[in-house]
Amino acid sequence: MIGVSSTSFSAYRFEDVLEEVSKEFELWEIFSEAEHYVQNISGMLAVMAPSYDLKYSVHAPICDTNIASLNERMREASVLDLISLVESALTLNVSTITVHPGVYSLVVPDLEEKSVAAAKKSLRTLDRIMAEYGIKVAVENMPNLDFMLGRTPQELADLVEGTELGICFDIGHANTVGDIDGFIDLLGSRFVNVHLHDNRGKIDEHLVLGEGNVDFGSALKKLSSYKGNYVIESRDFPSAVESRDILRQML
Repeated sequence: MIGVSSTSFSAYRFEDVLEEVSKEFELWEIFSEAEHYVQNISGMLAVMAPSYDLKYSVHAPICDTNIASLNERMREASVLDLISLVESALTLNVSTITVHPGVYSLVVPDLEEKSVAAAKKSLRTLDRIMAEYGIKVAVENMPNLDFMLGRTPQELADLVEGTELGICFDIGHANTVGDIDGFIDLLGSRFVNVHLHDNRGKIDEHLVLGEGNVDFGSALKKLSSYKGNYVIESRDFPSAVESRDILRQML
């Protein structure tokens, strides 16, 4: 199933975005920020959903959430917000909830190990919540930015070790670290969601498929046993439709 997600959608009324997405896609991965904060819209969306032939997944908030925070109150608040998100998402029968593994301190150096420990603590809580509510939670690999956790295959594997958490494999992010194959080889059996967008290998540009240097043909061939959703992460709606048409030809 091919879906769509875009941070830009969250600036607009979800009713309007729902109408447009349902015309072109089978699945909408709701980015839970701003106008689309799931806890605020889940009630009305649950009422409207039966009128549309559309499935849903959710991308957890990232702007005010950091499950790797070394401020314990902030870390706990982030986890509690994600638990609230899970509870609200249940009304929408979502397939997966994708979360980021958190960020290191932007101002204090040499705290990486403590941040990783904080993230692991948070992820183990989410692992228990996933089992309790019966909903898939996927941890996403991050682009090649020094302040982000989970950039390489081994870093992400270390974060989810000892849990049943799934992986959201972001092909574009993996391209910025130059290791698409490494992620598939090490973690492919845990993939429950896949994000697609293009870039030129340096910056997380979210280009239309084919505008960068991601070898989607090779990646999709290695993903031949994957049976989950493919979510186009785009800058805007027209480019999402363009990428969808290209992806259809590849699958």
